[in-house]
This record gives sequence, structure tokens and C-alpha cells, in this order.
Amino acid sequence: MQARRLSIPDCFEFTPRVFPDHRGLFVAPFQEEAFVEAVGHRLRLAQTNTSVSRRGAVRGLHFADTPPGQAKYVYCPSGSLLDVIVDLRVGSPTFGEWTSVLLDSAEYKAVYIAEGLGHAFMALEDNTVMAYLCSEPYNPAAEHGVNPLDPDLALPWPQDLEPAVSEKDTEAPYLKEALEQGLLPRYDECVKYYEKLRAEG
Repeated sequence: MQARRLSIPDCFEFTPRVFPDHRGLFVAPFQEEAFVEAVGHRLRLAQTNTSVSRRGAVRGLHFADTPPGQAKYVYCPSGSLLDVIVDLRVGSPTFGEWTSVLLDSAEYKAVYIAEGLGHAFMALEDNTVMAYLCSEPYNPAAEHGVNPLDPDLALPWPQDLEPAVSEKDTEAPYLKEALEQGLLPRYDECVKYYEKLRAEG
């Protein structure tokens, strides 16, 4: 498995080997040794999630109070999607910037999104499946969002698709409003938490 550090600190892309034959294929989208070598600590697993989305569906932009936040390791076992990570950590050198990765069921790439980063995606075809490995269980009281159509963020949603966004995500504040409301994680607190995880092994 190959690991690549993305342009936003503390998120990584992982590309596993895919083994096709006349029966189909085999792939291991998560491999602990490669993960620990890249990230510096083991993936804590508290919950797994699966979503199925129609073409054009947007989920996100979501984040959780940090610490403990909720780190995510995500991949697409069926279909294809554009995965987007936004640095929402106040004080980060890349605050407000985004990066994106195409995830699909051909290459089975995966993305790790550390605590405090925002996560969203758009399904590029019907019946697209997203699999999530989450470091913490879902905690509604600690879960927040930023509007994925915020014009200041200008996320790279394909222009030929009409975004289908939930009412909750449509009503989420823009980044500037979330900052003014004090909803966003602090970069120094996130870094301190990452260091604690690495120290614990």
C-alpha cells in the first residue's frame, strides 16, 4: 500500500494494491502497518458507517468538537465520489483551504481525515457507497457543519451536476459565520491531541 501526505496537514491518501482475476477482485483498503507508518499512531475504531448516495448527492461539510473530535478513514467500495477535506482549524497555516481526492471502486483509494478537519463528498454516480471507519462514536451534541456550498470556500463540485444537499447541511453556517460563532476547532488544541495519540502509540 502506498501512502501520500495531502496538501492539508494531518490528512493522507492511501492506495492499496488491487488483485483482479476471473472471479472478480480482492483488495485491502485499510492496512494498519501502512497507516501507522504514515500517521504515527494506530487508528482507533469506535464505529463504522455506510452511506449510499445518488448521483449529485452532497454529504457534509462535517466536523466535531476537538478533542476528542472524530477522525475518519474513508473509501468507496462501489461507485465513485469526489472527497473533499477542508482545514477548519483556527490558527492552522492552511485554515480555510481544501484538498480533494477521487475515490472509486476501481482503485479503492482511501483518505484519512484527522480530528478537527472538515469532510464532505459528492457522489458522481447513482448508488455510490461510502464506507467510514470512525475513531469516536457519533455524538450529536458535538457534531457541527459548514455549508458545503459556501461561495467563499468555492469547493470543487463538478459543474455538470446539480448538488443535492440535506436541509441540515443547507442550513449550516458559512465558514465566516462558524468562525464568528466560535464553532470551529482550534489548531493548537488539535495538534496537542495528535501528539497525545502518537505518544500513546
